[in-house]
Amino acid sequence: MPGSERSIAPEARPAGPLDGSTPIEATVVLRRKAEVPHELITGPETIPQAELARQYGADPADAELLREVLGRLGVRVTDVDLASRRAKVTGTADEMAAAFRTRLARAASPDPTGGDPVEHRHREGPLEVPAELAGVVVAVLGLDDRPQARPHLRRAGKKTHRISYKPSQLAEVYHFPPGTDGSGQTLAIIELGGGFAGAELDTYFASLDLPSIPRVTAVSVGTARNVPGRDPDGADGEVLLDIEVAGALAPGAEQKVYFAHNTDQGFVNAVSAAVHATPTPAALSISWGAAEELWTDQARMVFDEALADAAALGVTVCAAAGDDGSGDGVGDGLPHTDFPASSPHALACGGTRLDADPTTGQVHHERVWGGRAADGATGGGVSAAFGLPSWQTTAGVPHNGSPPGRGVPDVSGVADPATGYQVLVDGHRSVIGGTSAVAPLWAALVCRLVQALGRPLGMIQPLLYAGATPGHTARGFREITDGSNGAFRAAPGWNACTGLGVPNGTELLDSLREMSHR
Repeated sequence: MPGSERSIAPEARPAGPLDGSTPIEATVVLRRKAEVPHELITGPETIPQAELARQYGADPADAELLREVLGRLGVRVTDVDLASRRAKVTGTADEMAAAFRTRLARAASPDPTGGDPVEHRHREGPLEVPAELAGVVVAVLGLDDRPQARPHLRRAGKKTHRISYKPSQLAEVYHFPPGTDGSGQTLAIIELGGGFAGAELDTYFASLDLPSIPRVTAVSVGTARNVPGRDPDGADGEVLLDIEVAGALAPGAEQKVYFAHNTDQGFVNAVSAAVHATPTPAALSISWGAAEELWTDQARMVFDEALADAAALGVTVCAAAGDDGSGDGVGDGLPHTDFPASSPHALACGGTRLDADPTTGQVHHERVWGGRAADGATGGGVSAAFGLPSWQTTAGVPHNGSPPGRGVPDVSGVADPATGYQVLVDGHRSVIGGTSAVAPLWAALVCRLVQALGRPLGMIQPLLYAGATPGHTARGFREITDGSNGAFRAAPGWNACTGLGVPNGTELLDSLREMSHR
């Protein structure tokens, strides 16, 4: 299977053989009936869910063939979702290893959220499928269930903390459109661990004097659950940061929080479930990710295809660009971009350091979030996995090879924990930053824009980049021209630290209205 090669998990240590009778549930992704047209993904029109499934989902004949072929090998297909092209397959470790020609072992890897080491299944090298399924199966996820992503948040240290903001105060700073609150919209959030308690959210939102208390519902993906209160310094911090930022800035939007296991399988399944849900969300916020190199080609491909489905359905996907500067934590001294933010179908969200009056919203100065490595820095750079999109060709993205790559990020907002967000996590009031906070900020803004416009925005990037040329930022943004994230420096116009800049929501709404009337 092309793209199925797995390398050794970074920092993993062997944990012995895997019992051959261990039950395993994997996700098999089938090919599309036809490729989704580019104009459907990038254009203003959307497609109904049923029509997307009928034209561009999986063929029922392919699903039946999968059931028949794997059944001969002792692997059972227990569920198929033709719209998202995913099949759930189960078998013992021995049956799965034989069916896909691999060797599975046990290993332990560091927990990306800072907890105890995580025991998981591990494999190396490529996978194979029976000849009858060549080209029919495009990915097999979940045989190796190593931790895939890390949360992009940073907690403020006592020495670095300078100023902080209630998330609701940033609506003034970034001029969110007055008279909007996201009402009538659904805002989906992906979480790969942790949880929230409804009573704590009620306490937090009540402290902000919001016009209404946001409705927040947990959705389980697979066997993952909303498990709150375990560790304020662990994954709960990410979950509550996302929900509280989104709710403070779009209190009228209904939030659906999708909990999945932190594996490539869990991540892809969560995004697919959110994108194909009813009602279709206006925005999807993703604050987890990993350097492009840490994904298999097959996982990155099918994840990106799920984001293409989102665009066709009218969902705007906001993804955090990372908190480890231009190197994205890889440690080889070279620039790297973070995925899924590097997908051209995601709105990549970078970070700034904000000095503003929390009461009036007056901005004194805003620069790139960067500086000492220990304090974090915004991700940003040029993708090695995705080519330069058509809507970025005039923006001045530096070429990193042939063909040139997609520039990251697209947009920004405050992320430096020294000028971070006041949140409530497991009973503790604290200040948290990171590009994790920028993704729900932009998702909340999108919900308010959609409410005002009366139509979904989907893949908003072609609209945002309209008129963007080197040294000149498009309407609706305040450009950031000061600072560096390591390999890249801010400059007028688009740059690989803060993208087009930070939003002026009211101006952006006016610009979108004008474009829709052309």
